[in-house]
Amino acid sequence: MLINQIGLINKETNHFSVNIEKSYIKALKGLEGYSHLQIVWWANECDSDQIRNVLNLKHLFKKGPEEMGVFATRSPVRPNPIMISIIEIEKIDFEKGIIYTPFIDANHHTPVLDIKPYNLMERVKNCQVPNWCEHWPKWFEDTSNFNWKEEINREED
Repeated sequence: MLINQIGLINKETNHFSVNIEKSYIKALKGLEGYSHLQIVWWANECDSDQIRNVLNLKHLFKKGPEEMGVFATRSPVRPNPIMISIIEIEKIDFEKGIIYTPFIDANHHTPVLDIKPYNLMERVKNCQVPNWCEHWPKWFEDTSNFNWKEEINREED
């Protein structure tokens, strides 16, 4: 199996972008008119044989179960550290292959694997989640104002 990196995340002080490799810039054609994209990226900082074999995580969420399987989380700790983020498009430089966004939850120089336009048909009308997280934001736009520090256990906390 072969997966090609198509670009890198650029994350500098309050500036975020997806920088596409020159050979893939032509693939951006047709993104005009979309407001959001799904960015598929490789959590390269969580990629080791040891981490890939972790199947359960403990104390991930303050209000969640004591232990969860990685497939019940969006953690980058998983057998294949493939992640998906929805981003808002601020601007696309089609000549240089740069997609500017207000935020992406990937680190600087994270490899980008794919880009897909976000379509309205992907919303789920009657989505169900466990009780412990049903108070989380229902819409992408509300996530930036949500107090995630009250929800997620982090090593630095």
